[in-house]
Amino acid sequence: MRTRRLRGTWPVVAAVLALLTPVAPLVPLTPAAVAAPAAAPGDGIPPLTDDSGRTLTLRGWNLADKEHRGDRALEDITERHLRDLSARGFDFARLAVFWDDLEPRPGRYSERYLRKIERILDWAARYRVRVVIDAHQDVYGPAFGGHRGIPEWATRTDGLPYRPHPDDWFAEYFEPGVQAAFEHLYEDADLRRAQQRMWRVLAGRLAGHPAVYGYDLINEPMGRLRPGEDLPTAARRVEATQVTAMYNRLVAAIRTVDRRHRIFVEPTPVVGEGVPTALGRIEDPAGRIVYAPHFYETSMETGADYDPAARWIERYEAAVVHYPRERRIPVVVGEWGPPDSTLPNMGRYYADALASLDRYGSGWAGWTWCYGGGYCALDREGRFQRHKEGTARPYAPAVAGDVRNASYDPRDGGYRLSYTASAAGGGRTELTLPPSPRGWRVTVSGPARPDTTRVRPDERGRITVRARPGAVVEVVARQGEP
Repeated sequence: MRTRRLRGTWPVVAAVLALLTPVAPLVPLTPAAVAAPAAAPGDGIPPLTDDSGRTLTLRGWNLADKEHRGDRALEDITERHLRDLSARGFDFARLAVFWDDLEPRPGRYSERYLRKIERILDWAARYRVRVVIDAHQDVYGPAFGGHRGIPEWATRTDGLPYRPHPDDWFAEYFEPGVQAAFEHLYEDADLRRAQQRMWRVLAGRLAGHPAVYGYDLINEPMGRLRPGEDLPTAARRVEATQVTAMYNRLVAAIRTVDRRHRIFVEPTPVVGEGVPTALGRIEDPAGRIVYAPHFYETSMETGADYDPAARWIERYEAAVVHYPRERRIPVVVGEWGPPDSTLPNMGRYYADALASLDRYGSGWAGWTWCYGGGYCALDREGRFQRHKEGTARPYAPAVAGDVRNASYDPRDGGYRLSYTASAAGGGRTELTLPPSPRGWRVTVSGPARPDTTRVRPDERGRITVRARPGAVVEVVARQGEP
């Protein structure tokens, strides 16, 4: 798989944004803060819940095959991916699918492609992994340098030029032809209808599959910069006037065939520079919208090491919480992770990033679950790349009650969960413990009963705790005890 992204223009963009965007004073992250108990999702931001009212946490990775299309589409994603993902303690995947493969000609939907998606979902169901279907695009689609996403037949450039940037493909979003294509997607009635039909077909086909958790409407939407606009101004205008309207059209289309699953909406990538989104209200009669920003830092995207003194995580966190607080919707970060996790400060990066994500979010999906170098979670032998093993931590996928505290201490590998139990989900709280060479021992205090208290070395633990409604329960999981 080729490199996910190289953003040579983005350090310049970031410098401009730093001058344009006011940032309130923030407290820097410290090692002590990293180890401090993680709060429930940020004040005013509701958690994800299941249909019974249990509080959910999603932890997982993206699955994507950008190299193959047509008859070979999705062949890089195998049962091994889902088996290994689950075995290491993850329960969530964001699966990239491409409109150009689904509808290669107007109105002609590929049955073979749909069956391939369903095969991956079958594996996910076998290994108890929830899947969000991500309508992925990079640089709009295959009309521009062989990227993936929106079909060539749905690409209109007004004859404006496009120049590839082989070493910096994110810069291609600013090519005039690409910007015109986004403008037409948002504004042309026939393209709007085609995008709505595509989602009706996709959601209508997949709505009944047990592995499907939701739909991510479009990956990293972009748009046209008008003369005289800086990037933050353009991004906020596009979000407020075009992306919001697109999302409302697509939600309405999906709800004609599926009223049950969650719908994930993304801001433009400019949110990664600490610019609050200007997305408006997304109307959903089912009330199941999830805010799904991405979490990337520009200098690390181009190969730099993490610099805690730059305070990027603090700026990002301060900006990203505004929209979900205002709209009262949960947050699941759809992509995150650096291209090189081996640099000296990356251990600190993963500790700081995971602590931040826990403060306001109900989950995340790292980029990406594959076997190799770069962004891949695993090397070719299936071992975590350096520092990425820190993403495999104990957590509670479902809590029957109100979470009082949930924390993981990387210094001793201990996990603690306390909650006030409710009858949601039959009073069943679920814990996941990733494989550990020392095994796990679980203790529970309060009027509660776990189905097991020990997990053998190198096994994934799935533990259910049942408690009486109203009881205050504390669960502690420790490594290395007999």
